[in-house]
Amino acid sequence: MAGLRVVVVGGGAVATRRVPALLDAGADVLLVAPELTPALRAHADAGRLRWAPRRFVADDLDSAWLVQVAIDDPTAADEVSAAAAERRIFCVRADDRTAATAWTPAVTRYGPVTVAVHGGGDPRRAVTVRDAVRTLLHARTGPLLTDSPERAPLATRNGGTGQVFLVGAGPGDPELITLKGWRLLSEADVVVADRLVPGLLLDELRAGVELVDASKIPYGPSRGQEEINRILVDRALAGAFVVRLKGGDPYVFGRGGEELLACAAAGVPVTVVPGVTSSIAAPAAAGIPVTHRSVAHEFTVVSGHVAPESPDSLVRWDALAGLRGTLVILMGLKNLPSITSTLLAHGRAAGTPAAVVQEATTGGQRIVRSTLGEVADAVIAAGLRPPAVVVVGDVVEALV
Repeated sequence: MAGLRVVVVGGGAVATRRVPALLDAGADVLLVAPELTPALRAHADAGRLRWAPRRFVADDLDSAWLVQVAIDDPTAADEVSAAAAERRIFCVRADDRTAATAWTPAVTRYGPVTVAVHGGGDPRRAVTVRDAVRTLLHARTGPLLTDSPERAPLATRNGGTGQVFLVGAGPGDPELITLKGWRLLSEADVVVADRLVPGLLLDELRAGVELVDASKIPYGPSRGQEEINRILVDRALAGAFVVRLKGGDPYVFGRGGEELLACAAAGVPVTVVPGVTSSIAAPAAAGIPVTHRSVAHEFTVVSGHVAPESPDSLVRWDALAGLRGTLVILMGLKNLPSITSTLLAHGRAAGTPAAVVQEATTGGQRIVRSTLGEVADAVIAAGLRPPAVVVVGDVVEALV
């Protein structure tokens, strides 16, 4: 349907479901309806489709290749069908499939693969079969992907440059990786993984995948960033499909920008797949919203891996102390006493609610609630350890 005219008659819930797939296919969509749902109005306002704010007239079908009737008035729908039949245009009827000359299949997508199920005109049967196919694709139990030359193991490639995907694995729960991230992981030849990556994701890798442990243990031994960059570039130049799997989001204190620059300098194509960042997920898992009406209209995320008094620190802790909103500190457990004392020294109230969330979204999650003046001691008393996220602000008590 790319570039072809499709007319959608109706602006309600059915049209809201049907239009996105047409836009994704690149269709030239004309939407005819006196009123639209907010979602459809957003598409119209953004210029992704044209909207005729009135009732349907037969001339709307001029130059059309397909018409979708998304109204529940049988008389009006029959009028559209008749105009389509006169012009020999296929017509999909949401209200009466027996009156239609075409049906919308049940569709599932897995990367470049699209499967459409007809079901003999029975929408329930089509959906049931579609769901079974989707389960099969996601389980990777069939030959569809593994026999594809594009996704063949590295040893069987014909050479040429591969590609690198910087994928955010989320805050710890393996189910919080995005669908795109999970799919790319399932297709990878090489996976370069950080320490904070959920272990169950690695357990599901297909046979023959090269797993490179790029762990960066806090305050302990680590593999240099230059070595990680070298591995990404070397494997991709050898023709591999490389996934750089990083905890949280690649661009939130994850050095994703450095890795992208290294690949770009070597001529390696890179795609960034965002992940759920712990700066928001950890507070949420602890029942803390980073913003809340009438409590906090802003939140700031900073790294605490460098102490405030260090000349290497790029954080304006004095300015942060003067903010009224939420302060989220990543990698700050070691320097928490120094951080809290600095905030207090620059005017943040000692009684400001504070919390620390250890290993958020996992079975090891622990939460300590305290105040800015006492949270550093509370963390030591509780024996909390990294990874942990510190939250400072009135939102800590917003839902308590």
